[in-house]
Amino acid sequence: MSKEQRGELSVDGAAVESTATDSAASEGSSAAREFIVPESVAGTRIDIFLTAAIDGYSREQLRRAVHEGAAEVDGRVVRPSFKIRTGQQIRFVVPEPVADGPLPENIPLDILYEDDGFIAVNKPAGMVVHPARGNWSGTLTSALAYHFQSLSDIGGPARPGIVHRLDRDTSGVILVAKTNAVHIDLAAQFAERTVEKEYLALAAGRIDHDRDQIEAPIGRHPFQRDKMAIRENHSTSKPASTFYEVIERFATVTFVRLRPKTGRTHQIRVHLDHIGTPVLCDRLYGGHATLTLSQLLKRRPTEDEPPILQRQALHAYQITIRHPQSGQPMTFTAPLHDDMQNALKQLQTHST
Repeated sequence: MSKEQRGELSVDGAAVESTATDSAASEGSSAAREFIVPESVAGTRIDIFLTAAIDGYSREQLRRAVHEGAAEVDGRVVRPSFKIRTGQQIRFVVPEPVADGPLPENIPLDILYEDDGFIAVNKPAGMVVHPARGNWSGTLTSALAYHFQSLSDIGGPARPGIVHRLDRDTSGVILVAKTNAVHIDLAAQFAERTVEKEYLALAAGRIDHDRDQIEAPIGRHPFQRDKMAIRENHSTSKPASTFYEVIERFATVTFVRLRPKTGRTHQIRVHLDHIGTPVLCDRLYGGHATLTLSQLLKRRPTEDEPPILQRQALHAYQITIRHPQSGQPMTFTAPLHDDMQNALKQLQTHST
């Protein structure tokens, strides 16, 4: 066996011996991979293990392959739920790769940080994270597919590298995984709520308390399918918690820092609306899709006045994680974007 056919890869920090064979598999021409299970991953489901060990496939694709008999442990075909033990030998027939991901597009990206495992991107407002109904091009995943050759596949072929999301009109820092092992680690940190996220927002109205915690469950809106709402004791509701701290108050606007403890859809937007101060220029929850300077300052409008804001004034300012490989805490910061910075400057200038 050549050196190119044998190597080591890391699964959740453990070195795992990997062998690729040239012989055709019984299902076709797919290659087979072999692994020796280290002690550090003993007790892991085989589909989860393979997701971390083999890039290019989502967990669902690998689970399906295992279900169809592609995985053997010590010569015995196993199910996706099989839990591996130290020293066992795994042989897995790798399925043919699926090439139905986003179309690569040469869209510039503002990279805040990059290493072998993940990327921190400063996402602009107006960019959808991944393709969805009505938004098939110009997405973050299309830009990522153009600029990076290798991204994690756990989220499926349509969402390469995507660990978490930001709404289309929310700007700021978002993390993207290059490998499945790093994706799993980062996703676990989000699930365990150890990730610290900080947002900046301009809220319509004056928030009275200097700081407070909003505890209100969020579920699907009863009438509007694209909205969320505060819904007590409803089947779609999940607990939601957001801490906020006022940075600066103006006559009709509050500049506020927010730290969500949970990650519900539209959480900050729904919570600020719940306390009577929706995000400025929030079409869904604030009633305005654009805002002129005269509207911002509550003055008589001038003729043909251009808008000063054309999206919700919400920015993902900072995120702190534990580095998946070194274990050290790391913080990534995305400076406030020009439109929000300009609106804030105008408020500060005209408040004196």
